[in-house]
Amino acid sequence: MKDFQIPTKLELEKDTASPTYGKFTAEPFERGFGTTMGNSLRRVLLSSLPGAAVTSVKIEGVYHEFSTIPGVTEDVTILILNIKALRLRLHSEKAKAIRLKKKGPGEVLAADLSVDPDVVVLNPDFHIATLDKDGMLDIELIVKPGRGYVPAERNKEEGLPIGVIPVDSVFSPIKRVNFSVESARVGRITDYDKLILEVWTDGSISPQEAVTSAAGILRNHLDICLPSEERGEPAQEEGGDESKMLINQHLFRSVNELELSVRAANCLKNANIKSIGDLVHKSENEMLKTKNFGKKSLNEIKEVLAEMGLTLGTKVSEVTESQT
Repeated sequence: MKDFQIPTKLELEKDTASPTYGKFTAEPFERGFGTTMGNSLRRVLLSSLPGAAVTSVKIEGVYHEFSTIPGVTEDVTILILNIKALRLRLHSEKAKAIRLKKKGPGEVLAADLSVDPDVVVLNPDFHIATLDKDGMLDIELIVKPGRGYVPAERNKEEGLPIGVIPVDSVFSPIKRVNFSVESARVGRITDYDKLILEVWTDGSISPQEAVTSAAGILRNHLDICLPSEERGEPAQEEGGDESKMLINQHLFRSVNELELSVRAANCLKNANIKSIGDLVHKSENEMLKTKNFGKKSLNEIKEVLAEMGLTLGTKVSEVTESQT
């Protein structure tokens, strides 16, 4: 944009980066734009990224959350609070049931959960309960994908069996976001902004993926403010193909949103494939050369891409240019 100072990219501080923490900087922004960008990204990161959480529990022998369980130190209210703090990754768009069954004496940890192949426990050392020698727990937990915070009342479905207790769900994979703005220099002028953004996640998504997803959400919302010819939207003529615009939007989404199996998702992560645009640029042969990536994973990815009208071996420029 003419006469505007705009950073070319967001830099990750590699020395401090980890799977759950990232510190990013971008400069120079025009005065005030550092705060605008930082505040917008922070709000979207905290409120709008998808994740997974427990939505209801069924504890053997318990019919409401104000009960106590013989042989268990924690009452049901505390037990449910602990369960709500579980950090999970779900590689499915469908609800999954996981189970916790253990006899005392001893401590019950998140690692004691018997999980579905599509569910990953991210904090296995997390304390859930303490059992004495006569204590026993038998709990079924329902895990669902979602976004933001959902109170127990909204998780209550009609026709739930007696003993199923809906719980509050925090789906966000983001634990904390900070940003600050410092002065930046361009030539002799220091009247510019430097944005410093810090992101902490629960491990179900990397900080880089989180920021990319948040930026994509912001872009999609701001896109409606542009004339259709500037946002690549097809002219609204009779018989026009609106799916091309949707394809373009898919390209900027994180591959985490594809809800792939654990094996396929790990292969993409190991190959440093972060966005759907990165993925479709790869050919089938290139994908099959990826470590531990086989025909089953390939077919799974092809099916998911086909649902969005995409295929492997596509040049991203060809997709975007076809919309102009």
